Amino acid sequence: MTDGRSWRGDWKARLYERVRERGYDSLTAFAEARPAVPLNQLAEELGKDDVAGVQVLGGLHAEAEQRRMVTRFVRDVLVRELSETLPDGWPVVLDRDSRFAVAKALGCWYADTPDTHKERVDRAGDALLANPPPAGWRPLGPDDELLRTLLPDEEA
Repeated sequence: MTDGRSWRGDWKARLYERVRERGYDSLTAFAEARPAVPLNQLAEELGKDDVAGVQVLGGLHAEAEQRRMVTRFVRDVLVRELSETLPDGWPVVLDRDSRFAVAKALGCWYADTPDTHKERVDRAGDALLANPPPAGWRPLGPDDELLRTLLPDEEA
């Protein structure tokens, strides 16, 4: 969105109005009904020309903080990044191209992670690279067993 239309007006109200129009009481409920769908695609569903993926990300983060479920949100963001960047799942071999795709997914995940979780995400990313998951691994949601092992819930 190069014209900035998504930031015009009360974009937060617009975002939640679109969520309610689709029958959901929260952005989280809307996103959970679409597991592993990249954030930019969620934004397009809510408003192709006036909702941005970063707005969806921010709304999901705010709701996760309210619910004290930030770690689950962080895992969910990785699932969505992997789905977008590695649609066929974890590569069989980490050659030059697949290594770049993995690095892109992990880098975007780190960038989208709240400061409170960056250190844990950095360690989890290192663990994935040091001990790669099985070829074709595609987590379908934030409760994936491997993801919960790499990044267990800590919220009380």
